[in-house]
Amino acid sequence: MYVIAATEPYRVSESAKSSRKGSARRQMLKSIRNPETGCPRVRRAAIVGTLLVQALLVLVAGRAPAQAIEPAPSVQVTAAEPSPPQNSAAASPPTITFSDALQRATANNPQLQSAFTSLGLAHQDLVQSRAALLPNVSYNMQFLYTEPSPHGTNNPIFIANNGVHEYIAQGNVHQALSLQTFADYGRASAAQAVARAKSEIALRGLAVTVAQAYYAHVAAGHKYATAQRANEEAQRFLGISEKLENGGEVAHSDVIKAQLQYRQQQRDLREAELGMNKSRLDLAILLFKDFTENFAVVDDQGPAPALPLFDEVSAAGTRNNPDLRAAQAALRQASRQVTSAWGGVLPAITVDYWYGIDANQFATENPAGFRNLGSSAAATLQLPIWSWGANFSKVKQANLEKKQAVVELSAAQRTLLGNLRSFYNEAQAARAELELLSQSAQLASESLRLNSLRYQSGEATVLEVVDAQNTLTAASNAYDDGQVRFRVALANIQTLTGKF
Repeated sequence: MYVIAATEPYRVSESAKSSRKGSARRQMLKSIRNPETGCPRVRRAAIVGTLLVQALLVLVAGRAPAQAIEPAPSVQVTAAEPSPPQNSAAASPPTITFSDALQRATANNPQLQSAFTSLGLAHQDLVQSRAALLPNVSYNMQFLYTEPSPHGTNNPIFIANNGVHEYIAQGNVHQALSLQTFADYGRASAAQAVARAKSEIALRGLAVTVAQAYYAHVAAGHKYATAQRANEEAQRFLGISEKLENGGEVAHSDVIKAQLQYRQQQRDLREAELGMNKSRLDLAILLFKDFTENFAVVDDQGPAPALPLFDEVSAAGTRNNPDLRAAQAALRQASRQVTSAWGGVLPAITVDYWYGIDANQFATENPAGFRNLGSSAAATLQLPIWSWGANFSKVKQANLEKKQAVVELSAAQRTLLGNLRSFYNEAQAARAELELLSQSAQLASESLRLNSLRYQSGEATVLEVVDAQNTLTAASNAYDDGQVRFRVALANIQTLTGKF
């Protein structure tokens, strides 16, 4: 396709249509017969493009009315790549709500996925420790060859072996019982509880991050709209001041002040656009695995919801707080570690049962007709006597970790109570200020309207109008910031209590 750029528009009269039509046709035929005439330095592709443009002009001149045609005497033809067909469904950007954003961020956040991976590893540790409590079954096959003794063909030269040829094919049931084994299972269970609580902490922390980015982008869009309105208002006020100056009603200093205000609003508009684009990038990093900026968000702020009573929040925090659960599970894990360390000092029992073949022939019966299949069992009691103090050192080490876990649990309880009160007070203050900020924005809008009317009637100064414009912009932006503050404060409370 070709892009036609026209300059210096002019009109085509009815009398010029026939002459232009004939001239264009003659020029086209002349160019076809001798492509090099009149354009020796133009490439063949440009000639073809010129012919197409001339044919288009002839067609338009012959069919369109004279009043609707405004071509250009100087036409530039630029070759452009053909645009591929676009799918309307694929081109439309997805519209994302806050719950959609949280779901997308959950799938893409590396810190949260690391917490989930740790939870999966802890679960597999629990499976392995539980397997250690249950009997294990294995099947062994072995062939032993020993040099025969010179005093007999069937006697091996090694005392430990049962014959020159020995075949072993037997199943083994093995069971090891000790206090350490049971304690390790309890410790793995507590470790899984710790990992689960930490994954929930990461998930709730991500909710705060998403709320911050999501509502910051919504507020940035509002601020951009406010900056656009302020820019249009400043431009309108500049036009009013210029008209009043021309009528001799105001001094030129008013026009200068209006110009300065207009320039400032233009800069603020660019800064607001930059902030909106930056917030979009920050949100896109959280939401999309394949980075894209082609999306839209839903402004679901609306009126601020009512907060529950503090006693309800405190009860929910004590019951559902993942930090507290993680500290409690860590204490249980440390206690099981102490038990496991004591298991290294106490006796351990091992039981084995074998069934199969252990003979000089790989057969169920020997040449004499006796059965080779048989069974045997063994039980072992292990008593640790001397380890140079290593076992008791492990007990002391586990007790130190348990004391640390007790201290951390106490600190987690105090921190929970303090954060509950702090976050609740923050959310209360943010919610109470939202109504005041909304009223301030409405008053500022009315103040600007009244001051503009007073200025046009000569009762107000230019400084009053400019101050009213700045006040309205600041009040609108403060209200948007207040919305973000309340949403983030609400998300912070829910990191301690869960959703309510």
